[in-house]
Amino acid sequence: MTSVAVVGAGAWGTALADLLARNGHPVRLWARETDVAESITSRHENRRFLAGVALSSALAASTALADVVRGAELVMFATPSEHLRSVATLSLPVIGPGATLAVATKGIEPGSLEVMTQVVRGATRGSYPVVALSGPSFASEVAARQPTAVVAASTVPKAAQLVQRVLASHEFRVYTHPDVLGVELGGALKNVMAVATGVSDGLGLGANSRAALVTRGLAEMTRLGVALGARASTFAGLAGLGDLVLTCTGALSRNRAVGEAIGRGQTLSEVLAGRETVAEGVVTARSALALAGRAGVEMPIVRAVNRVLFEGRPARTAIGDLMERELRAESD
Repeated sequence: MTSVAVVGAGAWGTALADLLARNGHPVRLWARETDVAESITSRHENRRFLAGVALSSALAASTALADVVRGAELVMFATPSEHLRSVATLSLPVIGPGATLAVATKGIEPGSLEVMTQVVRGATRGSYPVVALSGPSFASEVAARQPTAVVAASTVPKAAQLVQRVLASHEFRVYTHPDVLGVELGGALKNVMAVATGVSDGLGLGANSRAALVTRGLAEMTRLGVALGARASTFAGLAGLGDLVLTCTGALSRNRAVGEAIGRGQTLSEVLAGRETVAEGVVTARSALALAGRAGVEMPIVRAVNRVLFEGRPARTAIGDLMERELRAESD
């Protein structure tokens, strides 16, 4: 058995901790919120972020980060992207010298424009092997033991294999992958594309429009990934196409829901007001556009999402802008 610390008790972190506990591993879960830690420990339910799901009786949570991380052989970060660097930095003094780090957060950090494993590697001074965990996986379905397949990516094969081994179950299949950057970009950029497809759905534009956005969105993701050194084939796999389809079409997608509400006429501030959960596509949209600009890569869907979210461009007009772009070959 492997001792694991899961840092972040949102829906995804809780689902992963529950999976690890059901697999028989000793797990400690860190929650920022006192009520979340108490609910998980005493009621075996995360009433705030994963209500209605019965969690393993072996799972307990704490708000004491050092106590959770100290001594863990595997530290798995699942905090929102905006908090990842600070939480990883706070964890550093108590991470054991032989630990492996895994990152289940998806995003591109504003300012640095780093993907999440780069953020963790920087915060922990490059002292540990780091694994990216990504792929099509709604937390509630994982917690309900629905069949799911994801990817564990690392430049250190033994580290990826460790994450694969501890998470694998009859319902949860994990593939290893060497293309960390491609896996991470797929997981981050698909959230922006999900906002776009949600906007289209909110406008009532139909299945044709959704299919076009998903397909051309994948082309944009691949174009940026290849320009930055990732493999094109990665974007045809679970962390690319698989996660893109799930997030752009699934009823449980938070990013798609945000876009859909905007397509129906709400402002971004109205949509986000009072939301407990994070829609990473909103945070990532600006970073993705900045990263594309730095790489000299054209991403018209990402640009359209930014114009709608942050520049007041009417959603229907932004869709029209995409349709009226200069004609070209599909392979360009």
